Amino acid sequence: MVTVDNFAYKLNTLILLRNPSENATEWRLLGQEHDDSLLFSWVQSSKTQVGIYSVSKNTLNVLYTFEKQVNCIQASINGNRTYLSLVIKEITTDENTEQNFIYKPFIYKINSNEELYDLKLERSKQVMVQFLYHKQSVLSENQPVKFLILIHQECILQYQIKNDSITLNNDSFTYESLVRTFIWAQWDPIHQTLYYIHFKKPIRGLVEDEERAPVDLGTKVSPTLSGLQFHDDLPHESVLNIPLNLPHLSSVSNSHRIYEDDTVPLRIHDCSLELVVLTNSSGIVCICHNYLYQPILPQKELKEEDEAPVHMAYSVTVLHQSCVMHCVIPEIPWNKAKTIRPLFKLHGNHLLVFIAGMCTQLLDIGVMHEPCCHITIKPIITKDENYDLMLTPLVTLGDEYVVNLATLDLYDITIPTKIFVDTFKSDTLLENKLSIMHYLILHRSDIETAADLITWQVKKPFTIGLPQILREFLIGTSYASVLRNLPSDANDLINLLPITIQRIGNDMEVKLQDNHIACLSQDMLWNASMMLLSPQQRIVPYRSDIWVKLWEQLAKISKGKIRFKHSHVVDKLIISLVCYQPEVLSRSSTPMSPGSVSSTGLNEFLSNQFGKGRNQADALPFYEVDNCTASKQEHIISVNLRELSMHLLKQSAENKITRFQWQLQTPMHVHAVATRYVTAQLDQSRYLCQILCKAATYEPRHDLDKGFVYINDLSEERRYILFTILERYYLAVESIAFPLPQGFTSFFTFLGYKTLSFDMFLQYVTRNVFELQVDVMKIIMTDLDNSKINTDRRFKLLSLLPRSRAKRLLNQWNHPLSLMLRAREHSLNILSGVAGPAGRAHGNQKSKGFRGISAPSFNNSSPLDTFLDLLTAKASLTDLDFNLIIEATETLAEDVLL
Repeated sequence: MVTVDNFAYKLNTLILLRNPSENATEWRLLGQEHDDSLLFSWVQSSKTQVGIYSVSKNTLNVLYTFEKQVNCIQASINGNRTYLSLVIKEITTDENTEQNFIYKPFIYKINSNEELYDLKLERSKQVMVQFLYHKQSVLSENQPVKFLILIHQECILQYQIKNDSITLNNDSFTYESLVRTFIWAQWDPIHQTLYYIHFKKPIRGLVEDEERAPVDLGTKVSPTLSGLQFHDDLPHESVLNIPLNLPHLSSVSNSHRIYEDDTVPLRIHDCSLELVVLTNSSGIVCICHNYLYQPILPQKELKEEDEAPVHMAYSVTVLHQSCVMHCVIPEIPWNKAKTIRPLFKLHGNHLLVFIAGMCTQLLDIGVMHEPCCHITIKPIITKDENYDLMLTPLVTLGDEYVVNLATLDLYDITIPTKIFVDTFKSDTLLENKLSIMHYLILHRSDIETAADLITWQVKKPFTIGLPQILREFLIGTSYASVLRNLPSDANDLINLLPITIQRIGNDMEVKLQDNHIACLSQDMLWNASMMLLSPQQRIVPYRSDIWVKLWEQLAKISKGKIRFKHSHVVDKLIISLVCYQPEVLSRSSTPMSPGSVSSTGLNEFLSNQFGKGRNQADALPFYEVDNCTASKQEHIISVNLRELSMHLLKQSAENKITRFQWQLQTPMHVHAVATRYVTAQLDQSRYLCQILCKAATYEPRHDLDKGFVYINDLSEERRYILFTILERYYLAVESIAFPLPQGFTSFFTFLGYKTLSFDMFLQYVTRNVFELQVDVMKIIMTDLDNSKINTDRRFKLLSLLPRSRAKRLLNQWNHPLSLMLRAREHSLNILSGVAGPAGRAHGNQKSKGFRGISAPSFNNSSPLDTFLDLLTAKASLTDLDFNLIIEATETLAEDVLL
């Protein structure tokens, strides 16, 4: 947060440029209009002056000068700059010497010699005046001037000045009553909408016996927020009627009501009700209400300096998302809580809630996705000791600025990235960290900072929430990648892709400074569209405005769109991976060596998508090649593609429940979205793996070795750190069914073999964490010596492999037991009549050094000769491998003799 300007200083400079001898003091903001105009009052030469300031032109023009100092609290000007309304607040003393306030509204015709015209509506209750605006056109030159007079708890009147009025008098006005008793009102200058709260009797059930009518139905009333939309040449219409839940509304007695005279935005209310409506032209409507309360009713009234604890709470009705958010900060001293005035402001796709001295919250309420990723950070503005912070937004200055009404300081509330980084690195709630990660990736497109936070987090690999943070990064970056590359005609399908791992409506309790806790919860609204006029019911049907866009947004929500869930793919893989046998697809007749190049569809897909633009700095510590013709990752990719395509097709087709097309997307659009999303999954999975490997001290520019050689060269400490980090990465990727980079499986398996004890390594293998591919099995078999314990370990590993893969490795294992097992299997196949591969060197020959395994019989034949004769009788000579059988027999005989 930065103080960028001060209106008092800036405007006083403009006055001094015209008259250096006169200085202006006591500046006050009186109002804002629909353009970039702001109305101010100031004291100059012991006189109060009222002027209009143009923000874009940086000009200040005096509209009216009082003959003395007066307490002018509010002003408004019409579109043609011909009439000015002023409200003066005077202090009177009654017989009991108690001070009372009197509000007096006036009208002044600009550039005339007339005096202020008194509207004769003096009230002790708050009074405000606001001009209505018309669209500027040739046809609007003679339109009558209209303005509203709002009298608290009494009525809202619409006045009209007759076109033939030369001077202002009693005959110059006509008026009508729009609203009777109301307790709160607010004017929206941009959309020309008047919001007000009144009491309304609850509606009876439309169907008999639908609900039991309460006994006090005739007397009980509830607060209702209504909205009047004004038009140029058409009557106004009531576009909004929403019942409100306003707790503790009657806790302040009518005899002690205090008016704070809020002019920006223009609101009419007393201290018993703090509420503001925020809107956006895209159809965003938020109703923000804050209040203080004690959970246990006090026995006596709280005094100014009382330190009794109270609860500060606010609720935000997010109408366009059909939900209500509640936040409670308990146990705040009363003398501190009563000075806090929360700020509610739309800030891009978020609602910024600033509570001075407590926290700043970014509520994710945009139309981009469901509200679920809310952030709580430290206060962005430090409270001034001499002034209370009375912050309010200005519609003319955009989303980044607010003004302090106490000092007229202008603040830039753009939140620096450093605040999010510091909050992430603190001991904040895991959900808060996930929301920050989501915000940086999707709302700020700051992937670099998100990657830096991942790097920082993996320095504490045993943190419980690390896999969740990695999952949030994967899902967020995948969505952002598709969003950047998606064709414009397929944008509707983007709303069906997963965007976060957080659950909608998840309760949060975030620690604040001074040991306070912010408790945030969320509830859904039932059938919010019933509170609006439908486009058919409008005076001008289907005219595009904020209310039609709001109706369309609510209709979109009510159609029940469902985002794709990675848990569906996980469930499918639980079954399909059990039945999935790569050896059936890749027979042992097509052996793959570690140095060979696979030509599978996955490799072609990867090379097409990601083969370009890589440099040494993007390298991984392993060779990105899978040494099998049908890998598990290829299966995962195909299941993701199939399930996502089916989901998009079902959701984009006709909704049979409502019988209404809500998305008209062709299968080609579905294919484009699904393909791009699976591509993004691969890309972001590799990118995250690269981030984690660099965090684990792997530097591609210096570490020239890769793969198994790189692991062997690592020290035990670095090897353990790398394994711990990649284990968390594997857990995160597997839990959301993302594919792993090519070559990762074998690298991770060998890293686990070198890091863990053999018994622990076997547990990882049996639980399908490690995959014993051919390349990693070869290096493990080579790494184990020929001791008895390592021989047993080899057999344990071979027993865990598919039969064909085990045979391939057994054929390459130069060990007597391997030789014997292969000879026994070969003999068994011959005796069983199973066809096998052709023998090698054939013929009834024996090695010259063969000494036999028993004494010769009477026909000079050994048992081996007898066994060979038996095999010859069962199969042709071309099917026998004499050398294998003889060599195995010799080896066994040597072991026996030795």
